[in-house]
Amino acid sequence: MLSRSRRSVLAAASALATATLIQAGLPARPAMAAPHGLNRLREGVAAMPELSFTNAEGRPHTLADFAGRGLVINLWATWCPPCVAEMPALDRLAATLERENIQVLPLSSDRGGREVVQAFYDRTRLQSLRIWLDPRGAAARALGARGLPTTVIVDRAGQERARLEGDAAWDAPEFVAAIRRLVGRSATEAPTRGA
Repeated sequence: MLSRSRRSVLAAASALATATLIQAGLPARPAMAAPHGLNRLREGVAAMPELSFTNAEGRPHTLADFAGRGLVINLWATWCPPCVAEMPALDRLAATLERENIQVLPLSSDRGGREVVQAFYDRTRLQSLRIWLDPRGAAARALGARGLPTTVIVDRAGQERARLEGDAAWDAPEFVAAIRRLVGRSATEAPTRGA
């Protein structure tokens, strides 16, 4: 059995190797074996702070613009190897959940703004994620994030329901099921029989 520090070193080396492959334009490794990270998902209900960020065009947005939607808010940056490692899984998650009124909001803290993030999206062939910018890290501070990546699950009523620090296999079936459960049903979804 590997010691905790040795496992940490191996995980960091794996993330760095993945980041190098992605930045070179090579295909990313498949999503990490489930339930990678699921045991680190801390559940609990908390009020959300006011968050402000911009879209790719520089227009300001707040969480009020997403009222009634489930949200997966991911705080990340292109210079962060674990962030880079999980972006393909977040892209697949966004594609999976888009018809369920659940939106993935990857808030980039890159100071280079849209150009840096767009170049990264193009290199890594991300297709479902939109560009959202928080170059001063205001959202991370407001959420009390201790580092990147940090992901916060927000239910349709606007409450934080869970948080995970570090990268994860977001498109793994266990994560998708947990997100659906945590954000709750939308008003347009009919309850299933027996629910």
